[in-house]
Amino acid sequence: MSDTPERPVLRLKPKANARAIRRGAPWVFDNELVMDRRSRGIAPGTIARLEDNEREPLGVVAVNPVSKIVARMLDRDAEAVIDRAWLERKLHKALEMRERVYAAPFYRLIHAEADGMPGVIIDRFGDVAVVQPNAAWAEVFLDDLTEALMAVTGVRCVMKNAGGRGRTLEGLDDVDVVLRGTAPDAAVPVEMNGATYMADLTGGQKTGLFFDQRENHAFAARLAADSRVLDVFSHVGGFALAALAGGAAQALAVDGSAPALALAEEGARRMGASERFATRQGDAFDVLTAMQDEGETFGLVVCDPPAFAPNKPALDRGLRAYERVARLAAPLVAEDGYLVLCSCSHAADLSAFTGACLRGIGRAGRRAQLIHTGQAGPDHPLLPQLAESGYLKALFFRL
Repeated sequence: MSDTPERPVLRLKPKANARAIRRGAPWVFDNELVMDRRSRGIAPGTIARLEDNEREPLGVVAVNPVSKIVARMLDRDAEAVIDRAWLERKLHKALEMRERVYAAPFYRLIHAEADGMPGVIIDRFGDVAVVQPNAAWAEVFLDDLTEALMAVTGVRCVMKNAGGRGRTLEGLDDVDVVLRGTAPDAAVPVEMNGATYMADLTGGQKTGLFFDQRENHAFAARLAADSRVLDVFSHVGGFALAALAGGAAQALAVDGSAPALALAEEGARRMGASERFATRQGDAFDVLTAMQDEGETFGLVVCDPPAFAPNKPALDRGLRAYERVARLAAPLVAEDGYLVLCSCSHAADLSAFTGACLRGIGRAGRRAQLIHTGQAGPDHPLLPQLAESGYLKALFFRL
């Protein structure tokens, strides 16, 4: 499909910050716009023209009046046509960078606003692409996006994952669909940093695998040689399997999900590392507490929990949870060993997260050196004008 030249117009209020939009801010909220009856009647996913309060064009936006983010910037050219050709250009631009960085086609291909496709996540697993259309415009253009994706990348299967939190905020459904081709009938093996991960594309978390920690896995693996490793909130073995590939003596993966741990065990088996790998299912906080009572120590302890502070209202509670993780994990680290603490909460910035971790380490009676700060890999680019795109933080401490 293609948007019509007869576009509706959205106009900023006089006090709205048009300068920020001209400098690259990708979102326009409902309180920044003149939201009259006409504006509120625009169908979700409609392409519109954005103007400042003096009627000067700012660009082409995707509109959803039911969302707090009413307008998402698609193109700074107010005359740009949003169609399959436009989508193909965006995909080509994103693919060119990933192919320079990665030798194999396993990566995040589109990272939403940072790749110029707001609300759209696309992860690639060889011949399969998993799309999260987390904005109304992407749902409207989903057929064109699917065809463009297949044309540009050559993938043979495109799957829609509707599990993103953003879809609820956009008023979208939560139904997963195979858009083209045939879904894999088993988990897909993905090799990263010498480790093998099993990605469940139909029943796993998010799109099946977290590519964003790849660089941090590699750094942790350098610290893991000849050590016992504890990987808490492990999912399918993220840090644990990377550590085994890096020469760890043993690795223990802890997670609440039995299916995720089974996939981790299969990854270890394919790596020929089963004898050095073990799993423990249970609540992470309970397991950390029990391990203290058991007198366990490890050369490397990693905690990579889910987002405890997914939004600003949850920030204080989330920071207390991160502090608690650090307090429970620090006693399990051997003297001169390493503790890795991660956060994927965009509401908790680096300073706040670091403070929470240091409070927890201090309450555990340990002293720490911060030796490295990691972030998401280059397939998860950061848009400087959107702090939320730089959500991932990984702190590497020596205790």
